[in-house]
Amino acid sequence: MGQAVNFLELIGGKAVPEVLVGTWIVMGLLLIFGYFARAALLRAADPIVPDQGVSLRSMAEIAVEQIDGFVEAVVANHGYRDMVPFFGSLFLFILTANLFGLLPGMEAPTGNTDLTFGLGTVAFGYVIYQGFRAHGFFGYLRTFAGPVIWLAPLMIPIELLGNLFRPFSLGVRLFANMFADHTVIGIFTGLTYLLVPVAFYLLGALICVIQAMVFMVLSMSYVRLAQMHEH
Repeated sequence: MGQAVNFLELIGGKAVPEVLVGTWIVMGLLLIFGYFARAALLRAADPIVPDQGVSLRSMAEIAVEQIDGFVEAVVANHGYRDMVPFFGSLFLFILTANLFGLLPGMEAPTGNTDLTFGLGTVAFGYVIYQGFRAHGFFGYLRTFAGPVIWLAPLMIPIELLGNLFRPFSLGVRLFANMFADHTVIGIFTGLTYLLVPVAFYLLGALICVIQAMVFMVLSMSYVRLAQMHEH
């Protein structure tokens, strides 16, 4: 059996890291999808009336509607809609990057810690931003001291460590699951034929969706905690 072709390595000419090439491709695919979906919406005679049947516009509208409802259910505050673009972009990027690894000759960018830790850091930065936005600079810092001031020496280190661990945990969880998922698929599809690889690909696709949702839900939960008056 010949060695599998790694197209990301070929595209990068062995000089550009595979994770970077894969990330660029995923970003390009999402930008193209967004451009044509927006163009289809602008061409519509009445943007409020949905398309009949399956179209690029209808798929985009379904995705936006589902993500909007999901963010509302988890964040549960009146300003949730301002967060939909961020969490929607995060979910769609991670989902596309996860599914990208199921293509023959491709590697999932989310199977690399450089990207997953980067995503965790971005999500963490957004959590901090929402905390400052909800409470003000000193008000948000005050939440790290706990409910009563005499507990501050104990609570501040705990809160700081807990918050700093979040981007690390997000990155590790996503990397470990996607690396294991695509490794198992690669092993079993190389050893089996016909129906068995199809079953593993379907299972792998399901895991890709679940892991993207888990990352988004945890990020939204951290935002909700940051916006609360007490931890």
